[in-house]
Amino acid sequence: MAISSPLPDGVKVIGIGLNKTGTKTMSHHLKAWGLRHRTYDSATTTESPSFDLYKAGDVEALMEIVASHDSCEDWPWPLLYQEIDARFPSAKFVLTTRASADVWYRSLCNMAVRIGPLPLFENLVYGSSMPHGRRAEHIRIYDEHIRSVEQYFEGRPGKLLKLTWGAGDEALKLAAFLGLENVDTSPLHINRSPSNVYSGDRLSIAHAHRLVYQTFRAPGSFGARVGAAVRVKVLGRLLGRLLGRSPGNPPGEES
Repeated sequence: MAISSPLPDGVKVIGIGLNKTGTKTMSHHLKAWGLRHRTYDSATTTESPSFDLYKAGDVEALMEIVASHDSCEDWPWPLLYQEIDARFPSAKFVLTTRASADVWYRSLCNMAVRIGPLPLFENLVYGSSMPHGRRAEHIRIYDEHIRSVEQYFEGRPGKLLKLTWGAGDEALKLAAFLGLENVDTSPLHINRSPSNVYSGDRLSIAHAHRLVYQTFRAPGSFGARVGAAVRVKVLGRLLGRLLGRSPGNPPGEES
């Protein structure tokens, strides 16, 4: 049995903001509201079926993905909004942005240190797998994308919602734009960038921080596993002392 969509027949919701503009927050809301949602399909930083399709120019296969979902966001959809609009006349588009281009750029730098280099869409779209040292080029692309989207949808009310997360009422605006009622519009911020990760502009420093972070600090890294093991051992010793015996002694035998 086909799963019914909470949206009117034929309506698709396409997030066309660039990455690091709050796409994951929007994704969370759309899925929570019952939409069949498609986000970026990259299991790793070097593999993505949609990237392979986009690079091969297989737009038809990508349109089939849109057809089988109620909503999509993240790569590659910001690059295909005109094709989607032509194929799905009832589609609605959401352009997510940041408070400023510089805020967006710093967030992109932060992400690259944590999980980069980024050789797929970021390398293709921005011309580099690491954004550091290329501020002007990235901000130009960011600004041009916003300008192009706004010009394309100019004079077409109800087709485009521009959304900048932060004020707290964005989910309410999104629900209203889609005509959804009685849905949870509580403020959220998913995938928030850690504040203690290097987001400066020097590539050499970024690579040094990247190696340290991915080796010792990232979840699942060698350093994180060792740190977890040490914490468990220390906690065991502490609990042993609190209970009046060392961790190696059997119950009832004090050290």
